[in-house]
Amino acid sequence: MLSASMAERLAPRHGLLKRRIARAVGIGVTSVMASPVQAPPVLFDRALLHARQRRARALGPATFLLDRVDEDMADRLAAVKRDFPDAADLWTPGEGVSALRGRASVQRIALDETGEERLPLAPETLDLVASALALQFVNDLPGVLAQVRRALRPDGLLLAAMIGGDSLIELRQAFAAAEAECEGGVSPRVAPFADLRDIGALLQRAGFALPVTDVDRVVVRYSNAFALMQDLRRMGAANVLIERRRTLTRRTTMLRMAEIYAGRFADPDGRIRATFDVVWLSGWAPHASQQQPLKPGSAKASLADAVRKAKRD
Repeated sequence: MLSASMAERLAPRHGLLKRRIARAVGIGVTSVMASPVQAPPVLFDRALLHARQRRARALGPATFLLDRVDEDMADRLAAVKRDFPDAADLWTPGEGVSALRGRASVQRIALDETGEERLPLAPETLDLVASALALQFVNDLPGVLAQVRRALRPDGLLLAAMIGGDSLIELRQAFAAAEAECEGGVSPRVAPFADLRDIGALLQRAGFALPVTDVDRVVVRYSNAFALMQDLRRMGAANVLIERRRTLTRRTTMLRMAEIYAGRFADPDGRIRATFDVVWLSGWAPHASQQQPLKPGSAKASLADAVRKAKRD
């Protein structure tokens, strides 16, 4: 559960990432004329991400969102009635997934100073890979999911949570409006986030069986936009886009951003809202024991007959 101070704040990407995914889907597809394999676009400075996460720990991290995900992760794992002898915790910041701590057979894969995305995992050596609030900063998400799939034994599980959907849409819109008004242009401020359909398609493409995605929307309230930005820094989640602006933002632009944010996204008591969509994803390495879809044409009753029967009843 969130602490009382954090609970008090809780209220009653797309284009760029989609272009990235569309390009990635084409990699390795044979056409009439062979084309060179393209590397996935680099959106995030993962070495800077490592440095900012380290700085956040020194400042005193803001962990309320990670704590919520960690508790939910424990509940979801407990609901799976089976053991996972060999597991890996993939890039979870802080202390890692609590449900896996203290187990001798858990491999902790931490983000290093290089931001490397090649995973040190041998094929079919793991029964579980868990990851909390890390995959949203991966440049080659299709490639990482494929590596995880290869590392899982048959009937092994991937369970992960990442920031996605409409997360921080208020901050994105406020910055865009302020920069357009004060500086005549817009710079990348908030990372592009994947939505459910993007992630579900990537799980299927990576070869996972029984893929499932869902969203936990968390709305947090702050006194002003600068308090939100301070929390983002203490999460280690400040802007790490490669195309980020490298010069200081004008004071007038920042003040105008905060004013626009408050004007558009404040509650009657004056506190502003910030949306975090936590996208949950899970998938299994295929195994003969898993439920299989019926073959086309094998149904014993037609949909039309079922509809007619329902109308008669």
